[in-house]
Amino acid sequence: MPLIDSADADFRVCEISFGTLLEIQAEAESRGFATRWSSVEALRGQVRPGAVLLQSLMREERGGSVRAYRCLALFAATDRAGTGGIVTIDLTPERFASLERLDLDSAVGGALVRVFALATGGLSMVAKA
Repeated sequence: MPLIDSADADFRVCEISFGTLLEIQAEAESRGFATRWSSVEALRGQVRPGAVLLQSLMREERGGSVRAYRCLALFAATDRAGTGGIVTIDLTPERFASLERLDLDSAVGGALVRVFALATGGLSMVAKA
């Protein structure tokens, strides 16, 4: 799977609703995508309803066309107040193309790339010295 960097035409950061995430999960289940929650119930058990941020990460190509876009999903977790989680999930090309972008301004895009980089590396509260 080729990686998508911030200079790639397929790079984007989008904000989606919890309902849209549920639809993406259902599409991933019906298409047999490998990167998804095991079920809608599992997703509901981990993701608190509300806005979710997606960032494109990779393209899965087959036969010269894109089969799926693998995205990072950053969300509020259900099991810990005030904490979040980050996972990967596969999207259909049609769904991917339909998402409204937040990263059209280069400064905003750069800041969001940094947020996702920090989130994938792990965040923790730090006491100031």
